[in-house]
Amino acid sequence: MSLSLKDPICAIATPPGKGAIGVVRLSGEGALEVASRVWRGKDPRRLPGGRFTLGEVVDPETGEALDQALLLVFRAPRSYTGEDACEFQTHGSPAVLRRVLEALVKAGARLARPGEFTLRAYLNGKLDLAQAEAVLALVEAEGDLARRQALRSLEGSFSRKIAALEDRLLSLLAHIQALLDYPEEGVEAHRAEAVLREVLGEIEGLLAQARSSRLAQKGARLALIGAPNAGKSSLLNALLGYERALVSPIPGTTRDYLEAPLELFGIPLLAVDTAGIRETSDPLERAGVERALRIAEEADLVLYVADRAAPRPPLPPLPARALKVATKADLPPLWEDPGFLPVSSLTGEGLAALKEAIREALLGREGGEYLLSERQIEALHRARERLLEAQDLPEDLMGLALEEALQALASLRGRRQVSEEVVARVFQNFCVGK
Repeated sequence: MSLSLKDPICAIATPPGKGAIGVVRLSGEGALEVASRVWRGKDPRRLPGGRFTLGEVVDPETGEALDQALLLVFRAPRSYTGEDACEFQTHGSPAVLRRVLEALVKAGARLARPGEFTLRAYLNGKLDLAQAEAVLALVEAEGDLARRQALRSLEGSFSRKIAALEDRLLSLLAHIQALLDYPEEGVEAHRAEAVLREVLGEIEGLLAQARSSRLAQKGARLALIGAPNAGKSSLLNALLGYERALVSPIPGTTRDYLEAPLELFGIPLLAVDTAGIRETSDPLERAGVERALRIAEEADLVLYVADRAAPRPPLPPLPARALKVATKADLPPLWEDPGFLPVSSLTGEGLAALKEAIREALLGREGGEYLLSERQIEALHRARERLLEAQDLPEDLMGLALEEALQALASLRGRRQVSEEVVARVFQNFCVGK
């Protein structure tokens, strides 16, 4: 992917399929000239930025009217890409959008590559690399947590935090250089230890959000396990807020697993109700038990469910990420255990506390402030490793390690020299039109 592209590009910016409105984007040097060749109405070249006009999109070769549309003009540098740009808001028929796109190509534009509009925004200084990644994360957000975290990065909060860390390390480098160049001036030594400790703490705090970033982007699998008739299906229904699983007083009726999507605290979850775990001679039920144990091993979080209004079953081995839930809290208990969260699926008692415990088990006490990509996590790890090396060096030898840590941090924002390979990696998963 060339990093010096200026020619006019076009793409459909709305999802495939039929809709009331479709949007075709055009941007680049000469974009308004191209637009004027396909537009019947007020000349786009004479319109001020930020102005809508009503007209028709036409075939530039035959003059055939393709659709009645709105045209929105943007003037450089006040556009998404920083270039002259416009949007054609047409009817959302696939046939209309296809013909409009063909007309723009005939008029001198070329088809945009995936992510090329946002790439140009980056190259023209409208976004840094971290903000560009946030654009993709925001487009792909499936839960509200991912949406909030991506928007925070798009607004520049993550970039400002990284810039502040870079400034501290640059100041430390300048201090070390002064110490080496002017030893007779009495420059204060032993400043590095405190700065490195503080910057490392900030980086480790960001890396602690890696798990929450993955969960916010990809969701989590929540497995409900326990003995037959422990109340798993009822608890699943209570978490969902509607009847998804059949509830029966007959033990062993759930012989396979049942999945249902839900969202808690903005996290997309896939809840899995499993067969009751017990010794059985029934081969079908035994297969269900084995599958339930496998699902528990693979889940991001396990809810072990036990009926406190019945004799207490033996506690099976549980994975590290497990919460213990005592159901039927509305009935007199036959046993109590402070390690279990009491919940009534019938009355809702304890349900809010259980949801909060699920959130904390998945995200930690603070949750995640930023949505970190795998590339960003790798760069933060590189910076951390270099700073740990610097801690073990005397101040007059730590300059190279600090430089490498700074380069890793700078790659997050892309404000210093970043290889074309890194930039291509950032934009490779974007959709055409963004």
